[in-house]
Amino acid sequence: MTAPPTAQPARPTAAGPLAHPLARRWLLASCVPVLLVLGMALTVPPAPSAATAGTPGTAEMAGMPGMDHPAGDAPDLAAAGLGAERNGYRLDLADPGPTAGRATDLRFTVTGPDGAPVTDFAVHQTKKLHFYAIRSDLTGFQHLHPDLAGDGTWTAALSALAPGTWRLYADFVPNTGPHAAELVLSRTVTVPGEATPVPLPAPGDTATVDGYTVTLTARPAAGAHRLTTVLSRDGRPVGDLQPYLDAYAHLSAFHEGDLALAHLHPTGTVDGDRGGPELTFQALFPEPGNWRVFLQFQTSGQLHTAALTLRVD
Repeated sequence: MTAPPTAQPARPTAAGPLAHPLARRWLLASCVPVLLVLGMALTVPPAPSAATAGTPGTAEMAGMPGMDHPAGDAPDLAAAGLGAERNGYRLDLADPGPTAGRATDLRFTVTGPDGAPVTDFAVHQTKKLHFYAIRSDLTGFQHLHPDLAGDGTWTAALSALAPGTWRLYADFVPNTGPHAAELVLSRTVTVPGEATPVPLPAPGDTATVDGYTVTLTARPAAGAHRLTTVLSRDGRPVGDLQPYLDAYAHLSAFHEGDLALAHLHPTGTVDGDRGGPELTFQALFPEPGNWRVFLQFQTSGQLHTAALTLRVD
């Protein structure tokens, strides 16, 4: 991915202030090929160096969101995906916001440097735009792919949201050429009603969803390392994962406190419905803290979402 241009400061907007001031760096991640391993024994290798084959070095990482500020500088709000504006592109909500307890067709636009709604987007991970919603307590995760109208208005079919403060993210690539940068813009909305915060689940390495067990291993320390997930069902390895967004899994992570977003994909050859049971991601957690991780995978045409908390010391 090519490095985005220097960030422009995010402007305050009527959609509401940021729920949490940014005090941490953006989660940076790259992916390594999916390992199709039928054994269930897991080991976590030491963090590879930048010179190791297959591991992104500093030059490669410079093209990732959040890596475009010089070493030692304070992280940029917009570069971390926590601003409504970046590089002249701006996220604007056309609706006042969702109503508690009711599904909402949320309309929004992305305006370009010329101030007009953008209507031409590059296909990015099989979609023209990825839309995420998460409540400030890291509950209620939604990952959607909205519909685009000819006038540049997007419509995201949000499921019912609980009362509280939510952050909404738009992840896209403007179709301005082969070196266009991926952008992540976000805004907060307040869903009216009495908000009841849900405590963050304790860190763990296992989650169960729809009869599947997902085991995540990681070295819980800031820095480059591997995340390995292994899927099983009824104690047996799962080897029939179907492609989802042109990969065998999609992993989204949100940092507790500032809600910085990252999404990771295992890359490599996707060969029909034969993914799993082991998937490996190369990730960089530059700051300690709790990360809420959502792993999405597909079998028999059904999408599954497993959630767990990862502690990075």
